[in-house]
Amino acid sequence: MAQSVVVLEKNPGVARSLAGGLRSHFSVHVTRSPEELRDDVVRTHPEAVILNLEHWMLADVESLHRDFPELPIVCTHRIPDEEMWMAALSAGASDVCPADDVGNVLTSVLRNAALSRSAAA
Repeated sequence: MAQSVVVLEKNPGVARSLAGGLRSHFSVHVTRSPEELRDDVVRTHPEAVILNLEHWMLADVESLHRDFPELPIVCTHRIPDEEMWMAALSAGASDVCPADDVGNVLTSVLRNAALSRSAAA
């Protein structure tokens, strides 16, 4: 079975860009709501989740991390700052990357998925 990631992104352009950059490594499922995200996580058992903090709250990150503690959550934002990064990590995120930096998001997903697999082993 191909490794997958689930992307929670409202902006269709950002979603397309992320999906395009991630498809060389993963099967990509793009969702538009936290409920749809949870369904996809349960159904596909992804390597990671990518969630945009501009559209969803840190409470969503906390809830997702609580329910799926082994799942890496890479958050994105148009202009992330250190305060946001710290708050997201405290909520259970693995990393925060600029939404338009697909290479950075991919690197973070690959790194955090590998860390998660080695911790589970």
